[in-house]
Amino acid sequence: MEKRNHSEVTEFIILGFFELPEMQFLLFLVFLIIYLMSLTGNLLIIITVCSNSHLHNPMFFFLTNLSFLEICYVTVTVPKLLAVLIAQNMIISFMHCMIQMYLFLVCIDVEINLLTAMAYDRYVAICKPLHYTIIMNKKVCIILAIASWTIAFFNPVPHVTLISQSSFCSSSEINHFFCDITALMTLSCSGTSEIETITYIEGPVAGLTPLILTIISYVYIISAVLKFQSTKGRQKAFSTCSSHLTVVLLFYGTSFGVYLRLKKVDSIHLNKLLTVVYITAIPLFNPLIYSLRNKELKGALLKATRRAENYFSSRISKTLHTVFDGNISTISK
Repeated sequence: MEKRNHSEVTEFIILGFFELPEMQFLLFLVFLIIYLMSLTGNLLIIITVCSNSHLHNPMFFFLTNLSFLEICYVTVTVPKLLAVLIAQNMIISFMHCMIQMYLFLVCIDVEINLLTAMAYDRYVAICKPLHYTIIMNKKVCIILAIASWTIAFFNPVPHVTLISQSSFCSSSEINHFFCDITALMTLSCSGTSEIETITYIEGPVAGLTPLILTIISYVYIISAVLKFQSTKGRQKAFSTCSSHLTVVLLFYGTSFGVYLRLKKVDSIHLNKLLTVVYITAIPLFNPLIYSLRNKELKGALLKATRRAENYFSSRISKTLHTVFDGNISTISK
């Protein structure tokens, strides 16, 4: 089919959760709370790690990258969703839609790469503990982080380029709560075979290869841990990996469920549900998973919380004391 100029569509209409009209305000409150909690939790981890020198090691370096990424995840998609729910502001320009889709795909790729780098870090820590500081030195960590972000910025370019050149002649209504590539593909009347081909070729490289590397790392980790003589040593080793493994299972379990079914129109509601999980739930749960299961981070967070409580309580007490003394002086006069 001959392609028509994409300028025919200058804006899209994001339908959001239009099928639940009576729940729009409730959904707004839920997503607003999740968004604020995600920002707070991940910012708290970044500030805590950066301000505590004893947390300056590879594991927490990658964790700060992951926390920053989670902030990007929710910020790319949730604010527009909130506008759709509370103000019925469903219009998004063609350019902004393409940018949102690109940034969202970048976030997915970065998370895949970071989770793989973190798996390698755990492998070295448990399987090669005597050489850990040599192998996972500062330079290596920075290279892995830069590579994770740089590769991710290039991976979605073919997809976004082809989508932006497509013709959307039948409808401009996106049956999703953001500019998702699968939802946009269902609107295209110029064919999506090229995008699907690129996805099936690039998918195993960008998605399955990191997953296989992560699985291999954990095969070696489990094999090494099972050889430990001490039960306490085994428990400690597993506890250092359990947080990362939980996040890996949560991320891959939801993201694969969406992107393995590219053109199934009847699965759009399932896609929405799964996408909500890894856009809102994962950024919310990641800080909880890591902070509750890591004693060092948990201790640092508790200290930071106590310091903040002491600071604000002293400031409030000082303010009340000043106001009280001022009122006494006024009355005396």
